[in-house]
Formats: sequence, C-alpha cells, structure tokens
Amino acid sequence: MKTFIDVRRALLRRRSLLAAAALALPAPSLAQARPVRVILTLGPGSTMDVITRLVMAQVSAALGQQFVIEPRPGAGGTIAGDAVAKAAPDGYTLGVFSVQSHAVAPSVYPAVPYDPTRDFTHITMLAELPLVLGVSAASPIRSLDDFVTAARARGGLTVGTNGNGSSAHATIERFSRLAGISLTHVPYRGSNAPAVADVIAGRLDAIIPSMPDVAGNDRIRLLAISLPQRLANWPEAPTFREQGFPDMVSSVWLSLGAPAGLPDSISDRLHGEVQAALARPEVAHRLAELGSGPNRGLSRAALTAHVSQESARWGEVVRTANIRAE
Repeated sequence: MKTFIDVRRALLRRRSLLAAAALALPAPSLAQARPVRVILTLGPGSTMDVITRLVMAQVSAALGQQFVIEPRPGAGGTIAGDAVAKAAPDGYTLGVFSVQSHAVAPSVYPAVPYDPTRDFTHITMLAELPLVLGVSAASPIRSLDDFVTAARARGGLTVGTNGNGSSAHATIERFSRLAGISLTHVPYRGSNAPAVADVIAGRLDAIIPSMPDVAGNDRIRLLAISLPQRLANWPEAPTFREQGFPDMVSSVWLSLGAPAGLPDSISDRLHGEVQAALARPEVAHRLAELGSGPNRGLSRAALTAHVSQESARWGEVVRTANIRAE
C-alpha cells in the first residue's frame, strides 16, 4: 500500500519531468518546477542585458515559462561561458554569448576552460551590432580615407576601446594591418563612456565602440561601420567595405546557447520562439534603434558553423598581434 510519502515523491517526480519537457511542448507549458536561468557574459545594463530581456520576455509569454536573467561578467565573458558549459543540459540553464566570449577570449586568455564550439549547443542569433570607427565631430578627419592619411602623416593615431583583449582591440589590430598604418590602442576598463568623453575633448584621436555607445551622439562623427551594409537608422554612416576594406566586415554578435547535449526538441523550440520574437514589429524596431543589423535567421547548424569560423578568424588576429589579457 502506498504511503503519503510515496505518493508525494511520485507527484514531485512527475512535476519535474513535465517541467523539463515544457520547452518541447507544442503549446505553452502548464508546469513550472523552477525558472530557467539565462546567464549573460556581460554585466547588468549592458546592451546584451537590454536585448536579452527584450527577447526573452516574448519567449516567456509564448512558453508560459519564467526566465531569470543572470549577468555574470568578467574575464572576457569566460566566467559565464564556463558556468554554462558545466551546467546540466536539461533546458534550465541557457547562456547569451558574444564574439568576445566565444571568438576572441579563447585565444586571449591562456586557460579558457571550454571549447567555444564543442562544449555548447548553439541555438539562435539574437543580434548583430556593428563596431563603429568614430572621431570628434570637431576633428578635421571627415572620412576613412582622411583617417588613414592622417595616421600616415602623423606616424600613427590613438584609438580607445572598452578594454585590453576585447573584440574592439582585435578589430583595431586587424584594421591597422589591412590599412598599413600605426594605431596605438588605448584601453579603458569595461566601458566606452570615458573614451567617448576623451575623443570629444580632443585627448584621443578616435574610438571604436559598438553602435549603441555612440548612437544619436552628434558630437561623434561616424567614419565607418563594420557590417556589410549601411544601417537604415544611420544611412550617413558608410561601411568599411564600401570604402575599400572588404575584409573589415564583422559584428558584435549576441547568441543564445546552452550546454552541449541539450535535446533537439528543446533547442528547436527555443530557436523557433526566439525567431518569432525577433520578427515582432516592436522587437525589430527596438533592435534597429540599438543599431542591430537585419535578422539573418541563421539555422542552428549555420550558427554553430559561424561560431567555429569566428573563433578561428579572431584567434588568428589575436595570435598575429600578440594580444594578451591584462
């Protein structure tokens, strides 16, 4: 005869199984044993934080499942990346990754405890933001050609970024080699705001932040963006590609992932729900305001290939420039 404890254990086990399968159901879940953690590689208030909350609010409503956003910055995103890689692949731990955590940092930091492709299930792209080469609006440098000419005439220019070993740092090193000019990297700690202020004040020649850090700032002149095409919200900002640098196409991409081994049913459902959220007019409009390029709708396989290619590409830049974390 079953005791009360036996019945309770059976009920708890059934509830756990239902919750674990919730994301695979064809309709919103009716059972929530616990919320899903979404671990971010960047801090609270970052563009990653804003975009993740925007998109996952839509996914939460569609699935009837609570998602708790957990920023865990540090070490180029590798702290958060490691936490996701080591979690159980049960759908209760997700991560939002970036070009920094999964393409640049694995080569910058000497002992990153994960493989950016093998140790994760890559689910879907959330956004692709351009890096922007900018100068003061008062600067005599008015174009990318002017920038290159000035660097050669003056023996180099100073360029600020949000940190040593960052994706912006790697981009500076890549551009200096492609253009055949000398650029002195000036790292700031984690934020582009001080670099923007120093450029405006004339203490720094240029900056290379992501678009949200300078969007709408009429005291910054945008010389080039790193996406393959101009942005609809900033049609006056030309691309590196159209100004003679076709290899300067990249993005600060943000993607949703999970530990390796996440069941396909959960991965496919999350991919579909995120893509549906990104297609909503209010979400697409907000992403465009933040400077994200058009949603390419990459499949899971295409995203996994993209992460692998980016890791190889930026790893080569890091090794060639001998970039090291401080």
